[in-house]
Amino acid sequence: MIYNFNAGPSVLPQSVLQEASNAIVNFNNSGLSILEIGHRTPLFEAVMNEAISLVKELMKLDDDHEVLFLHGGATTQFMQIPMNLLNENETAAYADTGVWSTKGIKEARLFGNVDIVCSSKESNYNFIPKDFAVPNAATYFHITTNNTIYGTQWQQIPKVSIPLVADMSSDILSRKLDFNSFALIFAGAQKNMGAAGATLVVVNKQILGKLKRAIPAIMDYQNHIKAASMLNTPPVFAVYASMLTLRWLKENGGVEAIEKINNQKADLLYDAIDNSKIFKPTAAKEDRSKMNVCFVMEDVEKEKAFLEFAKQNNIYGIKGHRSVGGFRASLYNALPLSSVEYLVGKMKEFEKR
Repeated sequence: MIYNFNAGPSVLPQSVLQEASNAIVNFNNSGLSILEIGHRTPLFEAVMNEAISLVKELMKLDDDHEVLFLHGGATTQFMQIPMNLLNENETAAYADTGVWSTKGIKEARLFGNVDIVCSSKESNYNFIPKDFAVPNAATYFHITTNNTIYGTQWQQIPKVSIPLVADMSSDILSRKLDFNSFALIFAGAQKNMGAAGATLVVVNKQILGKLKRAIPAIMDYQNHIKAASMLNTPPVFAVYASMLTLRWLKENGGVEAIEKINNQKADLLYDAIDNSKIFKPTAAKEDRSKMNVCFVMEDVEKEKAFLEFAKQNNIYGIKGHRSVGGFRASLYNALPLSSVEYLVGKMKEFEKR
């Protein structure tokens, strides 16, 4: 058995893998593969409609919020958001809390002004800034709710008087939030919501249509809303995998239920690290991510030995990002508690050696 702690693309529920693999051969007893059905046929329209409906249900969205499944990953959204929301003479506010927020800042500067209202860069992004003010004159405020590389997470979502934009790529649907309080949410599907290739966008339509610039048709959120995510050929298989994963989440109690399990997983692993004599955490305790647990060893020379030990014991994907080093265990929704228990057991076994 493989214990998959990869940061993304990452672990999927076994039931989703089984159903998706069956659909590659024969989708819904149609005699066709999910890979070869037309995207404008009733067969796939039902998939897209269910995926959108499940997002609305799981997030408890109001009528102002529209759900889109798009191409391009979260990286495309770094460009598409300011393209749709920020006029050339306007300013957007950004929190700089890691690699992904800095990429968003870089893209936003192509379309307007950027005010970096807070940053933890000088501490290698090991905490979430707390003492800052967001200017009311800014067009929107952008945050990255969970930082995959550095293992930090906004435990309290800031309350602001301007539209709030959130990159939730690595903690989407992992915890209960007031999703209606966000003007726009975006997330790559490949961590908590399915296979790589689909990008979820949840947007309050009241913030759209206020720009002076012309927007290319394929980049305009309003066009995608009108076309119900069918403006061009959608990532059919990735949307299907997302639909199955969303269905799995609903069947297992929804966001509230998975949050309890996610808390158990994170508490178990952090407790093991805190009580270890050879491992130590890297993120500030109050800002620790419950999705991506980053840790290193007191003796850096032993890190290679632990990675080899993990490999021998079928523990996959725990090597830390080069920006932090050490190790990173990603505890996304589909990762069972038993996998974390196994990892903790092997950490303790290695420490005894």
